[in-house]
Amino acid sequence: MVRMSAAERRESVIRAAMHEFARGGYYGTSTEAIAKRVGVSQPYLFRLFPNKQAIFLAASARCMEDIRLALEEAGKGVHGEKAVKVMGAAYMQLITDQPDKLQMQMQTYVTVAAAEAAGEPEFGEMVRAGWMELWDTVHLPLGADTGETTTFMAYGMLINALAAMGFPPGHRVWEGCYSVVQPQPQPRPQTQTASTTP
Repeated sequence: MVRMSAAERRESVIRAAMHEFARGGYYGTSTEAIAKRVGVSQPYLFRLFPNKQAIFLAASARCMEDIRLALEEAGKGVHGEKAVKVMGAAYMQLITDQPDKLQMQMQTYVTVAAAEAAGEPEFGEMVRAGWMELWDTVHLPLGADTGETTTFMAYGMLINALAAMGFPPGHRVWEGCYSVVQPQPQPRPQTQTASTTP
């Protein structure tokens, strides 16, 4: 049996928590379910994290950092419209391959809204910090243009909403997003046909 270090175990808890919270949300997920997925006891879980809120915040932060890293990698060495295309395509690929990333984001926003209403600002502070890191990551490849960055992030939220609602690829509601997430089709050159008129 392979023994895991505390750091490796903590990482496994974060990954398991992201999976569980993505499906059940903050209020609908028990620490027991997370511990069971990792294969540890609840007391051990709380040796790694002080409470459920800390586990959720760590999972949310990891989700946002994974997204940021994917955008950063895609945006290396490209600028302007090319950056829009490759970063948009990278994001679509990420949430397609790893749907937990989409679901965890949506659960995070719901939890932030509820926590802010309840006077618990810690959730919002973390999410806002993560958003600013995402913003800064895409801002330079987009020419450090505030309007372009705002549009890109706005399309990202629209993509989140459409994907979360289950609209299938190719549905007409996606048409407005295609300019962001995939290259525009190039028109075929028209070929002249020989005239049949004598």
